[in-house]
Amino acid sequence: SIISHQFTTGSYRLLQQSPTTPLNPQTAQKNSENKLELQIPPEILLDTRHPEPVRHEVIISEKPLKTNDLENFDVQLNFHREPNTISDRFAYYFVKLIRLPTDWFFKKKYIHRAVMLETIAAVPGMVGGTIRHLRSLRKLKHDGGWIHHLLHEAENERMHLMTWMRISQPNAWERALITFVQGIFYNAFFALYLISPKTAHRVVGYLEEEAIVSYTSFIKEIDAGNIQNMKNIPDIAIDYWHLDRETATLRDVVLAIRADEATHRDTNHHFADRIVLSREDLREDVNRIITKEPYKFGEKLRKVAGFSNTANEKWEK
Repeated sequence: SIISHQFTTGSYRLLQQSPTTPLNPQTAQKNSENKLELQIPPEILLDTRHPEPVRHEVIISEKPLKTNDLENFDVQLNFHREPNTISDRFAYYFVKLIRLPTDWFFKKKYIHRAVMLETIAAVPGMVGGTIRHLRSLRKLKHDGGWIHHLLHEAENERMHLMTWMRISQPNAWERALITFVQGIFYNAFFALYLISPKTAHRVVGYLEEEAIVSYTSFIKEIDAGNIQNMKNIPDIAIDYWHLDRETATLRDVVLAIRADEATHRDTNHHFADRIVLSREDLREDVNRIITKEPYKFGEKLRKVAGFSNTANEKWEK
């Protein structure tokens, strides 16, 4: 089947998604025969997705990617999940809070900001993968595909960091700051994941929304000529994202990394939704299950975060 093929090959695919459709709070109603009739916009029913080291478009490309190819990746820049629950709001405002010192410290030093961002972004996947790995061992049961994905996510974020390290060559002070911040974030996120995995994944979803804003601003600074669009791109980036060696620039690297972050954004919000719906086995088709048996989910569907196209505007303000 398509889903089993996706699980085997590890493709990021959204078979049905329409994030521009506003969330309808009336998810179900009784019909004349006292049966529940589903009234849910398709974007809630995010289909199964599974991990790849990089985006699917990179893997299937038969030729090296150029700027136009990277710009055509569908990253949905304004995609945002509106918090519906207390834990969602906690995740949202926590991310807004930790953005403030980052903006103050780095300002428009986007390459250095990216180094700090990626050393943090590579933590959640490893933490989640570790906790779920140990839980799978304790309970002697399959994890539903989460571990494989989360470790791929951590690896992908680490490759972002390795790329920026080659480009920026951070000094001793910045390396010390990275170590300090990572130590605090790792332990805090580990505790959060133990207490509430749903909140932890929602935090990552909102962190990735913020990352997309930062990388979009990065691109604007390059286009404005404020940051040199260098061409001496490290081999690690060219090989990892299958970039065209003759034409690859710093802007291409930013476009590729931003596309990865969009995937992590969507996937972590999706993981939080699955926890809300108590359907954590990624081998299950959520779309089919909810459509077939909506009465089993009741009020859970109301707790799924909503959709909006105003995230970037709010962040920039």
